[in-house]
Amino acid sequence: MLINCVVYQDGSKLADIPISEISDYLDRPDTFVWVALQDATPAELEEMRQEFGLHELAVEDAQHGHQRPKIEEYGSSLFSVLHLVEPVPGDTSELHVGEVDIFTGSNYVLSVRNRSSISLLGVRARCEREPELLRHGSGFVLYALMDAIVDRYFPVIDSFETALETIERDIFTKGTARANIERLYELKGRVMVLKHAVAPLLEGASKLHGGRVPQICAGVQDYFRDVVDHLSRINALIDTMRDTIATAIQVNLAMATIEESEVTKRLAAWASIFAVWTAFAGVWGMNFEHMPELKWEYGYLIALSTILIACALLYWGFKRARWL
Repeated sequence: MLINCVVYQDGSKLADIPISEISDYLDRPDTFVWVALQDATPAELEEMRQEFGLHELAVEDAQHGHQRPKIEEYGSSLFSVLHLVEPVPGDTSELHVGEVDIFTGSNYVLSVRNRSSISLLGVRARCEREPELLRHGSGFVLYALMDAIVDRYFPVIDSFETALETIERDIFTKGTARANIERLYELKGRVMVLKHAVAPLLEGASKLHGGRVPQICAGVQDYFRDVVDHLSRINALIDTMRDTIATAIQVNLAMATIEESEVTKRLAAWASIFAVWTAFAGVWGMNFEHMPELKWEYGYLIALSTILIACALLYWGFKRARWL
């Protein structure tokens, strides 16, 4: 589905045009065409391939979707794949991953958004408010799109940190070890989803500043360095969070072991107390005829007192040792 098709000249919007007129503007100096599609059909991608002369392999990747984030050069053009990571509405325990495929040439930008409700119209508005920067052409548009997508990763990271802090507060609450481990593994899975979106993109974006950069990016290298800095920061936060989650899981496992050990101690303590009671009762319960205690007037009370005193001493000992 076509979102918009706009031609720009010398940093300013020239006109909204139909797709059939794209070729009329591609040869004009200081002019480029910016087309935005959503959930493009094979027919639409084929039409774009013919209009812009896109590489067949890049078009095939965009058509199939579910690509790993990357930035590839095809001659004088670039093909970029970025993931849009967003929480599932009504279910904060899951993340939805969309995809944006960006074809960039010296005189065109084609962005194809798939499987995502996130709108990128704000990127176009931002670029049009900065004509001095938009004069850099399609390279600046590529930066603006990448920057907008990368900036959307920060709220996701913040939600991860909030969830982790909540779990950490519950770690030392008795009886929650199993639930905490399940929540931690769930959080770890979401962190890995973001990791898979960031790490490959960081590797690809590093090629767009410093050293030999594509001609399209000449003049806006500093802006791509800013994107790389953001990606590096996010990647470092993800690695730190993974380490923290791993530590929290170990702590929860230790807490579960401690809780099991305390239950075992309590059971052993009560078993010892009842074993003493049973031992005394067993000895005095033997029905031999010649037992000296059988004829004692206060033998029953003495026996009960002895048993109770022995059990009380054991209870006090176990209580002092914190087994009960």
